[in-house]
This record gives sequence, C-alpha cells and structure tokens, in this order.
Amino acid sequence: MEVIAISGQLRTDLGKSATKAVRKEERIPSVLYGGDEVIHFSTTLKEVRDLIYTPDFKVAEVTIDGKTYKCFVKDIQWHPVTDAIVHLDFLRLIEGVPVKVEVPLRFKGASPGVKNGGKLIQKLRRIKIKTTPEHLIGELQVDISSLQLNQSIRVRDIDRVRDNIDVLNSPGVPVASVEVPRALRSATAAAEKAGTATAEEGGEEGAEEAGEE
Repeated sequence: MEVIAISGQLRTDLGKSATKAVRKEERIPSVLYGGDEVIHFSTTLKEVRDLIYTPDFKVAEVTIDGKTYKCFVKDIQWHPVTDAIVHLDFLRLIEGVPVKVEVPLRFKGASPGVKNGGKLIQKLRRIKIKTTPEHLIGELQVDISSLQLNQSIRVRDIDRVRDNIDVLNSPGVPVASVEVPRALRSATAAAEKAGTATAEEGGEEGAEEAGEE
C-alpha cells in the first residue's frame, strides 16, 4: 500500500474571510480528525494530486507544524461548477482503533466465459472494510477463473486476506458477471435455428423415402 507524504500549513484563523483567503492563495482548506484533537490546516493540489486522482487506496503522512500524522482522505468537497477541490477531511490512523475504508476490488485469473466470447461486467469497484490500521490493506481480490457465461460472483466470493478484516458489503451482492453480447446471442440463436431446420428437413426426407418404398 502506497504512502503519500503531504506538507500542511497550520490554520488558526477559521473564519469565512480567512477560508476565502486560503482558497485565493490556491490552497485547500483541510481538517484532520481523530484522537483527542482536531487540526485545521491547508495544503495544495500538487501535494494531494496523487492521493485524490487515483483508483487506488493510499495512506497519507501529513506533516503539520513539525508533527507527522498517518491518515487517509475521509471526505472531499468539490466545487459544483469547476469541480475544483474546495475542502478535504482526513481521518487519523491510530493503532488499535478500527476504521472503515473503501478499497478497490481487483480480479485475478482468466474467466472461461470471457474466453468464450462473453463480456466481463464489474458491478462493484470498491469494497467497504473495517479493520485496524496495522492490518489495513490497499485492495481486495476475487478469483474469476471459474466464471462462466451468464454467471456472477458475489461479495462472499472475495478472497479474505486476514481474519481481522471485516467486509461490510452484503455477502449476496454481485461484484462481477459475464454477460453474453448481443452479437453472440444472435449467432447462437441463428445456429440453433439452422440446426433445427436441418433436423426437420432430414426427418421429412426420411418420411418421403419410407413412403416411396
């Protein structure tokens, strides 16, 4: 699991005008929660880019006023028009204290259904887990090597890396399926129709020959 180092600037003035001034300096107002303190600080898009714009789950090490805190992004507020980041919430990771995070789901193996012309549809890209920081992982995996056409795999099929990681999604929810594309369905239907017609023609010819005799 990748760790991103971030530099933060402590904020003591928390009024609206001060927050506007921070954004005017192209800095992002942020808050670090967890433990016995709440720390207000600001950072830059350059500092958090690799933490935000990625499908991976990454941990941050934020250095504020000479102290470093291990944490992760809990919430992001976006500007409704420009999609710029206007605020970040971080949650501190404290050893022994359980946290809930969402990690990406990756596939392993090759699906026979895909090899036979099916299309793999991923229905869940991130899975919510609960664990302590010392057991935190960057992703979960699910084996699709037995996934056939028109079959699905579900949350219950996800590989459990450790017993002390709880998956919070409902076990019966599908995470991926192999669907039969329309072209393949049409080709299969046409082949079945042709086979039926051939069988009927063969039956008629046999009946005619029997009649002639």
